[in-house]
Amino acid sequence: MDSYNASELTPRRSASSRVKDYFIGGATPLQKRLESARKLTSFVPTPPRRKIPQCSQLQEDIEPQKVAFLLHKQWTLYSLTPLYKFSYTNLKEYSKLLSAFVAAEKQKGLAVEVGEDFNIKILSKSQLPSENREGKVLWTGWFCCIFGDSLLETVSEDFTCVPLFLANGAETNTAIIGTWFQKTFDCYFSPLAINAFNLSWMAAMWTACKMDHYMATTEFFWSVPCSPQSLDISYAIHPEDAKALWDSVHKTPGEVTQEEVDLFMDCLYSHFYRHFKIHLSATRLVRVSTPVASAHTDGKIKILCHKYLIGVLAYLTELAIFQIE
Repeated sequence: MDSYNASELTPRRSASSRVKDYFIGGATPLQKRLESARKLTSFVPTPPRRKIPQCSQLQEDIEPQKVAFLLHKQWTLYSLTPLYKFSYTNLKEYSKLLSAFVAAEKQKGLAVEVGEDFNIKILSKSQLPSENREGKVLWTGWFCCIFGDSLLETVSEDFTCVPLFLANGAETNTAIIGTWFQKTFDCYFSPLAINAFNLSWMAAMWTACKMDHYMATTEFFWSVPCSPQSLDISYAIHPEDAKALWDSVHKTPGEVTQEEVDLFMDCLYSHFYRHFKIHLSATRLVRVSTPVASAHTDGKIKILCHKYLIGVLAYLTELAIFQIE
C-alpha cells in the first residue's frame, strides 16, 4: 500500500479546497496498473445504440423500502477504481474503523453505519440516551455496480469493483470518507461530470420510457457563455408532448440509436428557433429533467421513478467505468 500525505486534507480547510485536493491527487498504484492494462486493449467507443430502460427482473426482486432512500434526493456522482483486499464479510469492522476515523477528523459526536448493501451513513449521536432513538442522518454514500462486466473482466480477484459512488450531504464528509477508503483499499475517487453528449442520451432514453402517469415536466437547460455573466435558457415541455416527439423519430423497437438521439435534439432546436430565433445548437446543454430522473453536467443526479431505477443506475455505471478505463 502506498504512503498517503494527510496534509493535503485537513478539517481546517474549506470544503471545496479539500475535495479538490483529494479527488485531483496523484495516481494510485491501481491507476497505474489500469493504465498499463489499457495499453493492451483497444479503445472502446460510445455504443451507437442502447436498450430503452425497462423494469427488469432485477428491479422487481428489490424491495421498494430498501431503495427508497435513493429516490428524490440530489446525489453527487463519483467514479471509483476497484477496491484492493476488500471483503463484504468485514463490513461491521469497517464501520467501527470508519466511525473512529470520522470522529477523529470532525472532532465531535458522529457515528457511521455501513449497511449490508454497502451504503454508508454519517449520523449525529443523540444528546438524550435512548436505545430506540436514532441520530439525524447528516450524510449518505452508496456504492454501485449495475452490469459492470467490462470492468470486472480487467481486474484480478484481489479487487472488488464498485465503480459508481453516489453521495448526498456535505462535501467535507465526502472528502473524509474518500480519504479513509483511499488509505484502506488503495482506490481513487474522481468526480463524474456528465457532458452534453451524455445528457442528450439521458434525455432521449428517459423520454422513451413508458410511464403509467406523469408527475413532472420534461425540461432542458442550456448555458450561454457571455460577459459579464453567463445566460441560462430553460425549455419546458409537457412530458406527453416530449414522448410524442420521441415516438415520431423512433424507428428501432426496444432500442435508442445515436441517429435517433441526434434527430430528437435537432427537432427541439428547430422548434425553439421558430419561436425565439435562438440557435440552441450554439449553446451548451447543462441539465435535463424528465419524469424518470434529472441530471446536471456537474455530476448531480436526482432519480424520481422507482420503476426505472436499475436502468438509470446502469447507465451511470457505464459512464463511471468509461471514466476509469
